[in-house]
This record gives sequence, C-alpha cells and structure tokens, in this order.
Amino acid sequence: MRLENKIAIVVGAGQSPGEGLGNGRATALRFAQEGAKVFAVDRNFGSAEETVHAITRAGGTAVPFEADVTDERTLAEAVSAAQRHWGRIDILHNNVGVSIAGGDAGPLDITEEAFDRISAINLRGTIMACKHVLPIMRAQESGVIINISSVAAWHDYPTVAYKATKAAMIAYTRQIAIQNARYGVRANVILPGLMDTPMAVDTRARTSGKSRAEIAAARNAQVPLRGRMGTAWDVANAALFLASDEASFITGVALPVDGGTLVKIG
Repeated sequence: MRLENKIAIVVGAGQSPGEGLGNGRATALRFAQEGAKVFAVDRNFGSAEETVHAITRAGGTAVPFEADVTDERTLAEAVSAAQRHWGRIDILHNNVGVSIAGGDAGPLDITEEAFDRISAINLRGTIMACKHVLPIMRAQESGVIINISSVAAWHDYPTVAYKATKAAMIAYTRQIAIQNARYGVRANVILPGLMDTPMAVDTRARTSGKSRAEIAAARNAQVPLRGRMGTAWDVANAALFLASDEASFITGVALPVDGGTLVKIG
C-alpha cells in the first residue's frame, strides 16, 4: 500500500483499441492496487469508465472524468473536480500521446496540421494540466508529477512531431522540477522504449497493413533485454516508484524503461 490515502489524477486513463493494456490504464490500476484513489481522465469517457470498473471490481476507488487534452478548459475542470471530490491532489500522471495515428511523418513530409495537432496532444496538454495542478500542490507543499516521454527523444526516430514533443517533454519536466522543488513538489519523466501496447503495436498494424504478430516480432527483435518488448506494467511500476515516498529525494529525473535500448545505441 505504497500510495495509501493518496489522490491521483491519471490523464489518459483509457486506452486505444487493440490487444492488451495501455500504459495509462495499467498505471491507473497499479496506483489503485497500492491504495490510491484514482481520478481517471480520458477524452473517451467510456474507456475511462472501463478503467474505473476494473479498479472497483478489484476493491479499489476511482472516478471517471471526460476531458480533452487539446482543450485547456476541460483539463481545468478535471483538476477542480478531483480537488472538490477528495480535497487534495497528491499525484498527477500525464499519459497521453499520439504519433502515426495523428498523421506524423518525416522531415520532408510533415504537415502543419499534423505537427500542430500532435504537439497539442503530446506536449501542450501536459503543460496545461500541470498549470492547473501546481497551485494546489504548492499550497499543500507536497505533490508528485509524472510525465511520459519516450526513448524516441534520445535516439534516431523517423517522424518529426513525436520526437520533437517527447524531447521537449524532458526539458519541460526538468523545468517544473527545479522551479517547484522549494514547495516540496517533485516532477519526473519516464521514457518508455518498445512497448507491447495497443497504441504502439495495433496502430502500426492497422496503418502498415501488416499483422499484429509481424509488427510485434520486428519490435521484439530490437530489444536487447530478452529480445522482448516491455509491457504497460513495466511503465506502471516505474510510475508507482516515482509516485511513492520511496522516491522522495528524486526529482528532475528522466527514467528510461526500455530493456537496454538506449545502452545499445550509446
């Protein structure tokens, strides 16, 4: 019960269509398993409800809320509703991202429309969510923010907007870490590597015309550790550690969860 009596907002607590668990849903479930009350936020209310049902069936406590990260007003409403509901906010976990499904492309093919939309989802939404949570955490003189970047920020990656926004996420997280340290607020960022999630695998299968098995096999072959992708639980467990008091002296850290991918590329 490492998060007992903690209040956690998970933005992106639903998931994309496909097999298995997404990172956001797994993290919401993991936080609840460790005693947190979870405010499950997603633009797809039905998907957020599915996450909440899974939590409550296991004996946990969670509330669904509909918000779109491209609309600051809805994020402000989510933060306000969570505070009204439980009186405080201890953890904000931002887990929304898009790449290929948002029209991402290489440097010669990227469009303004795709770049702006992906930037709004991957980066601006996190910035706006933090904007509304930070005053509450400062007043409490405690709180934890966990953002999701990607190893794409640090190694060769074919598409423009995903790489740029995930690199910016690291810089932004470090900024809020140092600017809020005196208030007792911590901020860290996780860099997932090749993960076996619906967004990562099923989306690529749909857009490429290949089978899920083909995509998964190609991704597995690139992972140094056991030749197998990570799962959403790997990201969720990293988020749990960073959210818990076990990480009380850790802030401004970019934590790869990547099976050795970044070691391999140097």
